[in-house]
Order: sequence, then C-alpha cells, then structure tokens
Amino acid sequence: MKHPAPTPQPATSTPPVSDETLREFMGYHMKRAFNVVQADLSLTLKPFGLRMLTYSALVLIVDNPGLSQSQLAAAMDVERPNLVVIIDALEQRALIIRERVPTDRRAYALMATLAGRQLYDKAIAAVKAHEERVFLDIDKDTRKTVIAAMQLIQNRSFGS
Repeated sequence: MKHPAPTPQPATSTPPVSDETLREFMGYHMKRAFNVVQADLSLTLKPFGLRMLTYSALVLIVDNPGLSQSQLAAAMDVERPNLVVIIDALEQRALIIRERVPTDRRAYALMATLAGRQLYDKAIAAVKAHEERVFLDIDKDTRKTVIAAMQLIQNRSFGS
C-alpha cells in the first residue's frame, strides 16, 4: 500500500527574543559592545599568535622593563596562578625572559627580548588599526568622554 507523500509544513518562525528590559541597563550595552570589540581584537591578534591577555602582558612588560610577576598580576587584575600560564606562553616563544631579582631570590624581573619588542611593535600597530576600524564613527571628543566615563566606573569600589 502506498502512503501519501507528507504535506510540507510551513516553516515555523520563532519570534525574536526581546531584550528590551536589558537594554535599559548601561552595563548590558557595555557588554554587548565589548563582545564586538573583543571579537575583532581576537581576529587582529591571531596572526601574531597572541590573545588579549598575552598581548596585554607583553605590552606591560615592554613598557615596564623589570616588572615583577606580582606587579604584572596586579596591573592585569589576574590571579597569580593564571598569570604564570600567560608568562610561560610568552617565555616559550622567547618573547620575554625571567631574571631573578638579586635582592629578592623569590622574585623575577620580566624583560622583553628583541623578538618580543619586535612583535610588540607589530601588534601595537595592528591594534591601533583595529581601534580605528571599530570606532570609526565615533569622533575623538566622544571617545575621550567614553574613556573618562569608563575610568570613573573602574575607580569605584563596592567592597568584596
């Protein structure tokens, strides 16, 4: 016995998810904007074999020769065990070296190698181009205002 061909069902379109309530909050907009910036930054840094954290660490080490691991952890606001992974990755690529601090045998001074400084120069140029691309439609005065507003937020302390 032949079965009739199934009747095609109309495509059910699911209604879009409303985020109207969330869009009332500045933090939600900041997070959504950050997702866009982070995605493009990841693509920008990928050819250099860097991620946002390894790039940030390299920049801080180049800009602050002799920085200790504790200082770097504080500047990046990361836990020391997580920082060790970042430093190890940079050291394995011969972008930085760790030198014992003569006055404190437990501490290491972080220094960029020539290869690290060269990669830094290339990555900084790429990230500047990324910022221009992402923030193309935002004039310099507005950029300064946004940065000032974010700094105000960063300086707030709400306890632990």
